[in-house]
Amino acid sequence: MENQKENLQENKMGVMPVNRLLLTMSIPMIISMLIQALYNVVDSIFVSRIDEEALTAVSLVFPVQTVMIAVATGTCVGVNAILSKRLGEKRMEEADKTANIAILLAVLSYLLFLIIGIFCSRFFFTVQTGDAKIVSYGASYMRIVCMFSFGLFLQICFERLLQSTGRTIFTMLMQGTGAIINIILDPILIFGYFGFPKMGIAGAAAATVIGQIVGMLLGLFFNLKVNREIHLSIRKMTFDGAIIKEIYMIGVPAILMQSISSVLVFFMNKILLGFTSTATAVFGIYFKLQSIVFMPIFGLSNGLIPIVAYNYGAKNRERMIKATKYSMIYATAIMLVGLLLAETIPGRLLLMFDASENMLAIGIPAIRILCTCFVFAGFNIMASSLFQAVGDSIYSLVASCIRQLIVLLPAAYLLALTGILDAVWLAFPIAEIASLAVCIFYLKKSTKKLDF
Repeated sequence: MENQKENLQENKMGVMPVNRLLLTMSIPMIISMLIQALYNVVDSIFVSRIDEEALTAVSLVFPVQTVMIAVATGTCVGVNAILSKRLGEKRMEEADKTANIAILLAVLSYLLFLIIGIFCSRFFFTVQTGDAKIVSYGASYMRIVCMFSFGLFLQICFERLLQSTGRTIFTMLMQGTGAIINIILDPILIFGYFGFPKMGIAGAAAATVIGQIVGMLLGLFFNLKVNREIHLSIRKMTFDGAIIKEIYMIGVPAILMQSISSVLVFFMNKILLGFTSTATAVFGIYFKLQSIVFMPIFGLSNGLIPIVAYNYGAKNRERMIKATKYSMIYATAIMLVGLLLAETIPGRLLLMFDASENMLAIGIPAIRILCTCFVFAGFNIMASSLFQAVGDSIYSLVASCIRQLIVLLPAAYLLALTGILDAVWLAFPIAEIASLAVCIFYLKKSTKKLDF
């Protein structure tokens, strides 16, 4: 009986009822990502109390943070898919080697952004705006989050190693603890409470990186103590060209797919600054608010990928299809709830950020229009997760390019020529519908290869 229980624990991605498995894998990730989204919102709420220029600066630095997260999570998408697949194939030595290489890649990624933070922070803002106050705020914030981003890269790496072996409860503890520390430190470091110096926007950045470093340390502890399928060791963190190539065959499209949003935000900010800096601040608020809806979807995605990858390695088509269908149903339901809130209380949401009358006038119609894309986004994200898990990451990349570059930016630029700011927001639902058509087309192609 004891051996059977141990076998169930070790192989739950292959034997546990699919709906229960998806919820077991996803709910801890959803909770931790909701907490993460909450601290992003709280961070901006406190920054907005400095002044509107500070909020605009944080909005403008968002593309850089997005690229860092894209590099970290995109690499780990490759690691996650390969590691889960190797576990499904019972190739334990290769799974172990993949886990150790993941840490090495996280450190190398950090070194790249350390250099960017030191030498490029001020330049990044001067090419976007001539407002000296925004440049000063933004350069300070960006320099801190880049120079101390080792916490971000290693935290995400350790999270995905735990996730790959089904221990998502520990990822929830990692992210939750880091986020709570960030929320607590935000007002203390920004406004100088309890004897701490008043750091302003630099305090917001410091609170963020401290939370990430705490999450990283917890992740290291959990992987060393409870993640029995893999064994971390500095001596094992050596280059293996074949494994690295396999990681980035899946990871590069995922990195590019997630980095696209930073390109989108950068150029959207340029378009919106042509109207008013307040429009840019509104766009930044939208991204913070929509993360509360999207983070549970990404939690479902993170739960779905290892399930599909494991059962792909085990050649169990039925479990793969079931998991994908359940995830799409849940994702669509969450998105509809988010849409309902956005349509009914947009003013109240904006007032959390100390919105002026001018910001409310711009923001209320913006939120209502932008959030109509929620109807289709849940399905599109889950379809992309399936593509990544079975090695068709290029399909995800194409769908994202169509949504965020090929359709969205040209549409936004053309609509901006009308001189009507509200028209610009329509580019988002237009692009999401185009992405839906592409995802349906690729979904039919991708599922054909599952006939084992």
